[in-house]
Amino acid sequence: MKKPFSAFALPALLLSAAWAAPAAAQPETPRVPAIEQQVTRLGQGSGGVVGVAAWRLDGKGPRVLVNADQAFPMASTFKVAVAAKIFDRVDKGELRLEQMLDVPSDMIVPSEVIADRLIHPGISLSIYNLLELMLTQSDNTATDVLTKAAGGPAVVTAWLRGQGVTGQRVDRDTAGLLREFYGVGPGPLGERFAAAAKTNPALLGKSSQPDAVFDEDPRDTSTPTAMATLLTRIFSGKALSAQSTKALIGIMERCRTGGARLRGKLPPGTVVANKTGTIGGTVNDTGVITLPGDAGQIAIAVYVKKSAAPMADRERAIAEIARSVHDFYLFSAPAK
Repeated sequence: MKKPFSAFALPALLLSAAWAAPAAAQPETPRVPAIEQQVTRLGQGSGGVVGVAAWRLDGKGPRVLVNADQAFPMASTFKVAVAAKIFDRVDKGELRLEQMLDVPSDMIVPSEVIADRLIHPGISLSIYNLLELMLTQSDNTATDVLTKAAGGPAVVTAWLRGQGVTGQRVDRDTAGLLREFYGVGPGPLGERFAAAAKTNPALLGKSSQPDAVFDEDPRDTSTPTAMATLLTRIFSGKALSAQSTKALIGIMERCRTGGARLRGKLPPGTVVANKTGTIGGTVNDTGVITLPGDAGQIAIAVYVKKSAAPMADRERAIAEIARSVHDFYLFSAPAK
């Protein structure tokens, strides 16, 4: 996480069976699946509440679900839905990937790359490049330009509902969310935050600490199940055209953020297409992991909220969960 700005916030095993046998004394009550017990244990290392949903893209075999229907702040993982709606508009002929969009100064939001490198007025980028920046480096400015081009948060949420994704909602762009999270008023966001931090130094630490009000806010949240469902529809080719599906997956496979999360403990060379999210006590990573050989692919969403633990601990928990899920599906034969 870059300080004082992060990509979203301003300041910056093997398991032998899917189910254990029921306890002899209470045969009517099945045991929790062994993999879910393992995920729950590993999640304790995050210092917060962990939610996980994972399953094979082909739908075969069991699902791994831990707090999977509980709402979690999405942070930057909402950018997957924005990207999907943009590609939907491309498929309908309403937008073109090579179409240039202006990036006005009043839409600049602190983060890499636009806000801290393209410092002079007169920015115009293609939709394709904006998508690349939004998904690979979690650029907030690119996100807000694309959210507007998608039709706004409500339109993105409506598209999700049309895809049958009911546990995820997009209510604000990044600027709107960050203004509320940090209590910053209208005007250039970076300047307003800097001014507020001078009078309230504690604001600088807010980016990595849980916030009770934010953590319980239903806006801009997703259940792990909803995110894994969205990923499944995209990666299985049910949400978009074949061309758009290929393009979106390609961008997500080039993700540069969160190397210590889903990818952190996977075998070298494992193909992962993912999108991370970070704000306050929230640290997330969501995506699709490709297993070696012909073992298939896994959609996985790992969310952490309400954690005051060091960032390294939160990320380590995600990495360990991802490795456990990876190994479970790799060494478990899928149901026919």
